[in-house]
Amino acid sequence: MCGAKPSPINVKRIFVLPMLMVLTITGCSNYPRTLNFPFDNGGRGLNSRNSELNPYIAGNFITFTSDRNGSQDIYLFDARNRRLIDLPNLNAFDEIATNPTISEDGRYLVFMVVKQGQSGLYLYDRTTQQKRTLIPQTTKEIRNPMISSNGEKIVFETANNGQWDIVVTDIRGNPINN
Repeated sequence: MCGAKPSPINVKRIFVLPMLMVLTITGCSNYPRTLNFPFDNGGRGLNSRNSELNPYIAGNFITFTSDRNGSQDIYLFDARNRRLIDLPNLNAFDEIATNPTISEDGRYLVFMVVKQGQSGLYLYDRTTQQKRTLIPQTTKEIRNPMISSNGEKIVFETANNGQWDIVVTDIRGNPINN
């Protein structure tokens, strides 16, 4: 046995199995990756001394709500450049904004607003810097709005007589039935 040649099958097992294990382990080493955004005392970063709520990520954008300015507002963070992006004409002092989501290209934000005990659904277009009502303020409860990655469809939940239903609309708020 000492001078015997190893069979080709045994040689393959000796080299192939460890190689597969190494490739499997190293191939997965970058996933999932943790993004680390440091605390910013000035409130210009992703994390501040105030509460950051309802985070949503799409592409390089992270949108969330925070009470940094004394009311719950929507913020947009560019993860690639590590900075907040201004959202002119979006937030209002007499509204509570919540559950923002953003299209993959960063153009459209969809979010809920609670004002005087009523909820509404809104679309903000970053290109035109305009906020548009999709579902006017209503006593019906609306929750969990989401915009599709291409920015063409919006989905949300609404309560009607105690029954929660899912509604799909286009970006103008027109229901899509197919």
